Amino acid sequence: MGFSQALSGLNAASSSLDVLGNNIANSQTVGFKGSDTLFSDVYANSKVGLGTKVSRVLQDFGEGNLESTGRDLDLGISGEGFLRMQQNGEVVYSRNGQLSMTADGYLQNAQGARLMGFGVNAEGQVQTGGQPEVLQVSAEEMAASATTDVSTTLNLDSREVPDEELDQVDVTTDVSDPANNQQTLNYHYANNFTSYDSLGNPRNATVYYEKSGANSWTGRVTMDGHYSADNDFTLNFDNSGQLDTINGNDANDPANMPAISVASDNTTPLGGEPAELAFSLNITGSTQFGNTSRSSDLTQNGYTSGALVGTSIEDDGTIMRNYSNEQSRPAGQIAMASFRNPEGLDPAGNNAWTATAASGQELIGAPGTGQLGGVQSGVVESSNVDMAQELVEMIVTQRAYQANSQTIKTQDEVLQTAINLR
Repeated sequence: MGFSQALSGLNAASSSLDVLGNNIANSQTVGFKGSDTLFSDVYANSKVGLGTKVSRVLQDFGEGNLESTGRDLDLGISGEGFLRMQQNGEVVYSRNGQLSMTADGYLQNAQGARLMGFGVNAEGQVQTGGQPEVLQVSAEEMAASATTDVSTTLNLDSREVPDEELDQVDVTTDVSDPANNQQTLNYHYANNFTSYDSLGNPRNATVYYEKSGANSWTGRVTMDGHYSADNDFTLNFDNSGQLDTINGNDANDPANMPAISVASDNTTPLGGEPAELAFSLNITGSTQFGNTSRSSDLTQNGYTSGALVGTSIEDDGTIMRNYSNEQSRPAGQIAMASFRNPEGLDPAGNNAWTATAASGQELIGAPGTGQLGGVQSGVVESSNVDMAQELVEMIVTQRAYQANSQTIKTQDEVLQTAINLR
């Protein structure tokens, strides 16, 4: 009789409904990957089949849609690969990038799995390619850094005439006795900027430029209104208006840039000497054309101390600490993993998988390298379950279940007929 075949069909259809129901239940689960039920026939050396069985439940690792959330700590993966995470001391892999930060600076999902990646060395540089570790964002304040380099590009007006139409400014020449040490500086153009000493105090620097010859200019530097002639420098331009020499030396050699060393009573300890601030003034590329004197570019590398005000994630997976002094520093870089056979991963629940012999060894790298996809902040990857397709599959499976039930009913009727024969 064909009861066994029909029962195998009922069991297979029931298993398929379980898979479909799980897919539908997780249609809103971030990073979820739907599954398909694979069937195989059963013969066992018989010419007439013995029914069917579920040979495998295969997960579909196709990409889901990326949906915007607006949260900086939400991550979506565009392409292949998994986030590498640690949960209860075990390494797991996930496509769910809904992260939050713990009080001690760990990035973890709602299930407590913590994000892993490449850490930073003592100099604050990311060590890509090292052993991945659980990432932690330090909340310590950033120390101040004194200005050591200032770069600017100028045009000094060639139409200016030495000793004519000069502006003037009064400066102090001795910080220990400012009231009795005043001097007046003449200039055609002034360029000012803020620099920082080793304590993070802002220091107002001004460079006064006076045309001293047909193609030469003298630069004089003041810091917080204090002036020292030791910092004066001379610029000479060629006939095409390009900067030629600085203090008689080649202007294209960085070693010949003016070295400025100045002091200010803003940082003078009680009863002590000022703290000096020294920096190099790079004016490579400056010109002398018949146009208004102006500065087209100005940068300096100093900054005051800063408190941590936020965390952001770059497209390459670098986790940046953002400070109140407008500086940013990396806290690490996200590590991603890929597998030769992702279908061989073992579902561990909580939106995670674990590696198996069937999946092969993990291949680790930074986002966007090799075959690994990139990461996007402020988005998450939705489930790849196609609800319409699942509902159609459910109807088909329901019909298969009903048809197998009818087979059992028919077999029963045949058996009853045989029993009633006399």
